[in-house]
Amino acid sequence: MRRPSGSAPTWPFVGVIYGVQAMESDEYRYVGLTTKTITRRKAEHFTAAARGRKTPFADWLRKHPSREAVYFDPLELVMGDDLDELGRAEQRWIAQLREDGHRLLNLTDGGLGPTGYTWTPEMRTAARIRNTGRPGVSMPGPENPMWGRTHSAEQKQRWSEQRRGMNSGPANPNFGKFGPEHPSYGHTMSPESRERLSASRRGDLNPNFGKTASPETRAKMSAVRRGRPMPSSVRSAHTRHHTNKGVFNDTCRHCQDDLQRPAQEEGH
Repeated sequence: MRRPSGSAPTWPFVGVIYGVQAMESDEYRYVGLTTKTITRRKAEHFTAAARGRKTPFADWLRKHPSREAVYFDPLELVMGDDLDELGRAEQRWIAQLREDGHRLLNLTDGGLGPTGYTWTPEMRTAARIRNTGRPGVSMPGPENPMWGRTHSAEQKQRWSEQRRGMNSGPANPNFGKFGPEHPSYGHTMSPESRERLSASRRGDLNPNFGKTASPETRAKMSAVRRGRPMPSSVRSAHTRHHTNKGVFNDTCRHCQDDLQRPAQEEGH
């Protein structure tokens, strides 16, 4: 690995690998990647640290009196248009600098997407305690860096192609985890959380409120489902498997309703 020369890069280049060190030291404390300019990435790091981000690198940045006391050194320009190569370059630099004895504050081995890094129960507990009661960071309206801006269709397509599959299959940190091994095992939502979630999607807050599928869409949905036994609702499943077959299930609320309905009609 070698550092880029002082000449201007040949376009296109996908991004930059940078190392961070204190001005009075030759030791690198962090390695990162960016598709932006290093100046902008440095500003983003310091902004996140000032807002209270709880990572070893953010804690280290807060210990320095000014941004001028920290140097962001360009280590490698990654040429071409392969975003995955940018991630691999970061992994190479992190591995090399750690081997050379640099005390990097990176939490992972680098790269794009999930890296298989798993927090210990102690780390999760500490993070929960730190974040309990912390107000969220909101940047509405003109304060948001994307205010009044939109990404082009070409840029969205490039991101879609570059990121496809990054969090699926073995790349997912929870791939192959079942039962007690899965982070969500045993988790249930409280009645209050269920009600809040329901209220947030009820009526005109529902993205499908007032919308109806076109005849073409209905035809496509019908063609996809044709031949597959797939009840469209619990009530439909009850009608198919209980009412039509003369079956009574003690745990089915619709069976209970059907049992009570004749008595209610006689009362009227």
